[in-house]
Amino acid sequence: MGLKVKDVSKIYGNKEVVKNLSIEMNEPGVYGLLGANGAGKTTTIRMILGIIQKDKGTIEWDGKKISRENVKYGYLPEERGVYGKAKLYDQLIYFATLKGMEKEDAKNAIFEWCKRLGLEDYIYKPAEQLSKGNQQKVQLIIAIIHKPKLLILDEPFSGLDPVNTKVIKEVIHDLVKQGTYIILTSHQMSVVEEYCRDIVMLKAGKTVLQGNLNEIKKSYGRNNLSIETYQEIENLIPNNMKIIDKKANGYELKVEKEEDAQKLLEKLVENKIVLQKFELKEPSLQEIFIEKVGE
Repeated sequence: MGLKVKDVSKIYGNKEVVKNLSIEMNEPGVYGLLGANGAGKTTTIRMILGIIQKDKGTIEWDGKKISRENVKYGYLPEERGVYGKAKLYDQLIYFATLKGMEKEDAKNAIFEWCKRLGLEDYIYKPAEQLSKGNQQKVQLIIAIIHKPKLLILDEPFSGLDPVNTKVIKEVIHDLVKQGTYIILTSHQMSVVEEYCRDIVMLKAGKTVLQGNLNEIKKSYGRNNLSIETYQEIENLIPNNMKIIDKKANGYELKVEKEEDAQKLLEKLVENKIVLQKFELKEPSLQEIFIEKVGE
């Protein structure tokens, strides 16, 4: 069972906005769909959901052409989509029954999710009285209330404070444990690193990076050096190391070879520099993203 997108393209006029895209998910988990604004992510999502038709390629679920009949899916769009004048309970009931739930089951699920997401006090109030963050949580409930097998989350943490971000992260972890296949788009690379085992990165509709995230990062090598110290060490840093960032409590450096980092550590120790941290690491996904699509 799983999702297979193979050589899919979409053309508007004479512009190919998605070019020969392939995605494969063979087991539950979170797959990262990344790219700058206008890269083709939303078009890809809409083709998978059948909102727009692809011009080339195949999109299958469990070996069959994907459709509402053979896979139950949910979608959290980036844009706000709640009805401002309608009471929260009424529109949640509406969407739940629209997705095939019995009214009593929908009612129980609504109260369960509203309690978990801290929306109990708003159940019988118009959605327009909710903050942007709470409206985002309402949209998440709409996307998952019917227990979809395939779930697409487009910027799910938009508008959320750190407390609510933690709550939604826990929900996502639980959904994966329950066997959900999730496609995640986000401009928060730290979130992608936390959840995604595999990613695809688009630029102007074309795939510029794809594969297992850990393997991608390892392929770059450990060329980032993080040093924390409250002493001045700039005069000890050799010319073949580039200072990426200077902070109040240390430095972020780019090194060519791991041996260079070891030599610097020996020099710092010789000069009696007190170190809180000296860590050689792979580049972050943020750095890789900027390198691939930053311009």
